[in-house]
Amino acid sequence: MTKTALALTLTLAAGMATAQTPDFKIKPASPFAWAKSGEKAAYAAKAAAAGGGKVIGGTLAADGAWPWQVALMINGAPVGPDGQFCGGSLVLDRWVLTAAHCVHMQDDAGNWADLAPTDISVMVGTNVLTPGKGDLVGVAGVFRHPDYVGTAFDHDIALIKLTRPPVVPYQTIQVPDAEFGDQLDQPGVVTIVTGWGLLEGGTHPEALHQTEIQMMDRALCNQSMIESRAEAAAEGFGYAVGVLSLKDEDAYALWDEVIAAAPAPMSENMLCSGTFEGGKTACSGDSGGPLVVPLEDGSYIQAGVVSWGLSASTGEGCEETALFSAYTRVSNFLPWLEQTINANP
Repeated sequence: MTKTALALTLTLAAGMATAQTPDFKIKPASPFAWAKSGEKAAYAAKAAAAGGGKVIGGTLAADGAWPWQVALMINGAPVGPDGQFCGGSLVLDRWVLTAAHCVHMQDDAGNWADLAPTDISVMVGTNVLTPGKGDLVGVAGVFRHPDYVGTAFDHDIALIKLTRPPVVPYQTIQVPDAEFGDQLDQPGVVTIVTGWGLLEGGTHPEALHQTEIQMMDRALCNQSMIESRAEAAAEGFGYAVGVLSLKDEDAYALWDEVIAAAPAPMSENMLCSGTFEGGKTACSGDSGGPLVVPLEDGSYIQAGVVSWGLSASTGEGCEETALFSAYTRVSNFLPWLEQTINANP
């Protein structure tokens, strides 16, 4: 937000702000609670009635592709898209990597806690969420990163230990160390995100979809979000300036202080990936799933975990034209992953 733009806003000074741009505020919510409450199914039904065709900017994954991908399911719910609430990836035979916000939620009394192992099952070995497909495996333990808190997305990473190895064909995916993570976190590096997240128009698929995007400069992603937040905040600021009869020079000085104090939405624990043309992004239901990078030898490595994206200006669903989403930078957490797995044989 430039001073010229701010000056125009200050002259209006009428009413509180209503953002017309995508909502860049980080709002942690529980995918588990959303699915279990039935709100997810209702939202998908409403979207289906309005139309909707394909995953946001993506394509249907081939049968057997991405064999490390798993679906987190509400334990006891019918196998299908309505019972799926997050994604994950097999990093070892009995260990699933996912997002902390998938397994940590707030109850009606406002208390935060991890989901109990008995709340969750993990579907392995299928790209289609229908009865009779894959292997539905129980959960022995849920391990959230200790620095993750429910009111923000930093340190958004967790591990789930399965009760047994799956009995269907599957593969595990490697994760990078810090040095390799730095090499992957470079603008232009090709990435692929997979999941059963909401489709364009808001419908929810039975089949796994994939989207090819690329790493983007975290600083530029932060700058874009700060500028959008500033545009949304300027009207309210202008209203306050008018009510308090502040001089323009004082208003500009205060505005500069406010913008300088605004925290960066994406920390160094996050990756920014997307496209410059927009319209290719993770969406609700993709949380916890893998962001992988293809290597020269034909293999893949998991650089990120789907963490958060931009919500639509309507307040419902994700912003389908968003340029990017945020992913947990897995390489930052390799010591914690190793320590947690070794401590829970």
